[in-house]
Amino acid sequence: MKLDRYDLKILEILSRDGRITKSKLAEAINLSVSPCWERVRRLEKAGIIEGYGARLNPEVLRPRTPVWVQIELKSHNAESFARFEALVHDTPEATECVAVGGGVDYLVKFEAASIDAYQRLIDAWLMSDAGIERYFTYIVTKRVKRPDGGFAAGDFVSD
Repeated sequence: MKLDRYDLKILEILSRDGRITKSKLAEAINLSVSPCWERVRRLEKAGIIEGYGARLNPEVLRPRTPVWVQIELKSHNAESFARFEALVHDTPEATECVAVGGGVDYLVKFEAASIDAYQRLIDAWLMSDAGIERYFTYIVTKRVKRPDGGFAAGDFVSD
């Protein structure tokens, strides 16, 4: 599906404000309401817009201590990666995980009730069959930028 400048602007606006009214959205992209809303429906049907939701502030709901961890595995084969990734999926405190190159296998973000709770969790991981060779813990001291799910029009290539 080719996206034109109107589509890209719609996506940019909706990624920041999914509750914008039809008329305000149309005004923001300089189209009338009906063609604007047809574009939104087309973007939804194409699966580009997956849904709408509220961005919650987890620090207000349940204060957590964020910790980032670099993890290197003992073995580098499909079975080892699958076993480790299953552990990540089964650990609610592991809120983000990416596999990376460059000497480290994974970066994992934990959001634990406390540093002590995090340490107990990582100790359990080390005693499990997760295959962790080495890990480095980075305690977050300040949040500089929080992901908001938004994007800029330049994030998509269009013709």
